[in-house]
Amino acid sequence: MPTAANRVNETGRNRVLVAGAEQALERFKNEIATELGLDYSGDKGNLTSRQNGYVGGLMVRKMIHQAESQMVGGQ
Repeated sequence: MPTAANRVNETGRNRVLVAGAEQALERFKNEIATELGLDYSGDKGNLTSRQNGYVGGLMVRKMIHQAESQMVGGQ
């Protein structure tokens, strides 16, 4: 059972498992949005679900790639 320290949203699936990683994930999210040509600063109400999905999907792909690279000893 997650503690309050590592949980962002009790009812949803969005939770940060490593304490203190919230800011790094937000920076990463903004970097990905910039790569996709999206303005992710301020209000995100003007973005479609598809655009937000692209950001989250690319974040996951890059994190998986990084984890797999570390598993085989590469960077």
